[in-house]
Amino acid sequence: MSSEYPSAQSLQEQRARKAALSSFIGAVVDWYDFLLYGIVATLIFKDQFFPSIGTNMGTLAALATFGVGFLFRPLGGVVFGHFGDKLGRKKMLVITVIMMGLSTVGIGLLPNFEAIGWWAPVLLVTFRALQGFAVGGEWGGATLMAVENAPKGKKAFYSSGVQIGYGVGLVLATGAVSLIIATLGEEAFAEWAWRIPFIASIVLIAIAMWIRRDQDESPEFLEKVAQNSQQASNKLPILQAISQHPKAFVYIIALRMTELLTMYLVTNFALNYSTNNLGMDKQFFLNITLMVGAISCFSIPIFAWLADKIDHRKMCIWGGLIGALSAFPFFMALDAQNTGLIIICAILLANIAHDMVVSVHQPIFTSLFGTAYRYSGAGVGYQVASIIGGGFTPFIAASLVIWGNGSWHYVAIYLAIGCLLTTFVAAIMPKTQE
Repeated sequence: MSSEYPSAQSLQEQRARKAALSSFIGAVVDWYDFLLYGIVATLIFKDQFFPSIGTNMGTLAALATFGVGFLFRPLGGVVFGHFGDKLGRKKMLVITVIMMGLSTVGIGLLPNFEAIGWWAPVLLVTFRALQGFAVGGEWGGATLMAVENAPKGKKAFYSSGVQIGYGVGLVLATGAVSLIIATLGEEAFAEWAWRIPFIASIVLIAIAMWIRRDQDESPEFLEKVAQNSQQASNKLPILQAISQHPKAFVYIIALRMTELLTMYLVTNFALNYSTNNLGMDKQFFLNITLMVGAISCFSIPIFAWLADKIDHRKMCIWGGLIGALSAFPFFMALDAQNTGLIIICAILLANIAHDMVVSVHQPIFTSLFGTAYRYSGAGVGYQVASIIGGGFTPFIAASLVIWGNGSWHYVAIYLAIGCLLTTFVAAIMPKTQE
């Protein structure tokens, strides 16, 4: 005789699916906004906001503003992590989505340098900083909601939506730019139409808020943190995380090197290098970005599913090795302007190496910290790594090209070393898989 009430296992699975969907949608919003900035900054912002300092310096300035968002991500991790550990994950995730969306719309409405002078780049940097602050709080909360609600033995798969959201956001951002250029033309895009995808972010905000309106806190948070609220209230969660698990931050930074260098060099930097240094059509690399983003929607959950069955760390080891081995072939293909090889190497870097490592970051990083300070520890560690290996990667790579008199060799070495660091640390760190 079947019961009219759902079983405990059924309720857990329902809660896990809801948490995974909420984390995925929030990640789509945040990454669409965050990555859209990088794409448009590479193509447009040097002319819109830095027209008086020359082409090379304007490009470096535009790429530097891209990195400003990463500087504020750890601060967002600290602030949202603190209150997320004290008050709960759900409240923080509502704030991060609203903040990110409004900052993006603000960029779309911002007058350019010609209209308001140096106030234009100042306000641009301010909005970018707010974007970084919001993203800094989003990843930790979204990841914890998915991981803490996931069934045992399926934590990588259920939390992979956080990273799939990156791929979907990348597709939406790149697709929006490509569609506008194709329909309105490059001249209209450069003058005013670049603002459209920023303002359109308001639609994604509304969807995310609707999805998250009835999201519940995880039982793990309610049981373990609420029981120790009196003890935890006397200590800052981030200080607890640092004092009790200092090595965890080193692990996180090293494990993210492959992810950050592969993605930002294949998308942002390669777009700039191929158009400015090689004279290639910008639409070609926009299409590559669309391709890798679309493939990641399938490759990431597949790698996560495999990792749950074998070993989370092995995915990082293999991903780092593949990234290191693909570094020089990618830039050799670029230099030769061999489109077929460029596509193959882009997939190796951005869909094999990158997607293998990001598929397991959520369960690995969150398992390194106790529940009472997990939001702060994992979130801040994740965002600090974003500064070191992500935010200024396009800027560093462009500087290495200038330093090498137009040569890409230093950039390839930079990429290979970062990937090998991931492999080495994944091989020596203790097992964390549940």
